[in-house]
Amino acid sequence: MAEPTPANAIGFDDAPFSKDQTAPVPLVGAVFAGERLDGLVIDEITRDGSDVTEAIVRSVAHGKFAEHVRLVMLQGATFAGFNVVDAHRLNRELDLPVLIVARRQPDVAGIRRALHTHIADGERKWALIEALGPMERTNGLYVQRVGLSDGQAQATLDRLCIHSRMPEPLRVAHLVAGALSQGESRGQP
Repeated sequence: MAEPTPANAIGFDDAPFSKDQTAPVPLVGAVFAGERLDGLVIDEITRDGSDVTEAIVRSVAHGKFAEHVRLVMLQGATFAGFNVVDAHRLNRELDLPVLIVARRQPDVAGIRRALHTHIADGERKWALIEALGPMERTNGLYVQRVGLSDGQAQATLDRLCIHSRMPEPLRVAHLVAGALSQGESRGQP
């Protein structure tokens, strides 16, 4: 018997930003019921800051979709540069599984080097990334997961990767975030 997979998901991605940007960076969440877009949430986070986890908790737990969402999907573990998400805290505070998805294997050594040499509080941020363990190759993507099994992650990707290799909640969040920042969406998530 197949493991049950969460039916309703919210996917988060950040808007493109410039290297010298000091203004807040938009964070977009796309809420899906299966294959159907049910809504969007938008918040702001600090470039290279430490507020992405709080923004996601606020968007999910205190918004109108709180009773709807059963899975949090993230486009990587870092947002707005090196604003690193605490996926284990998300899992605990929201009582929801978290699935981190990337198209390519990240340059872990480069991320670690940058965090240790250029980012305030880099040690703590690196510890959050390290706590996730290595990314696993699943359905042609790289994933990290908190609170769901490998089988559930695979089944979720099978169900939600409809129009591209990326699951719809992340694909749509990426498109909307790009349009917010640049006036139109561009590129692949």
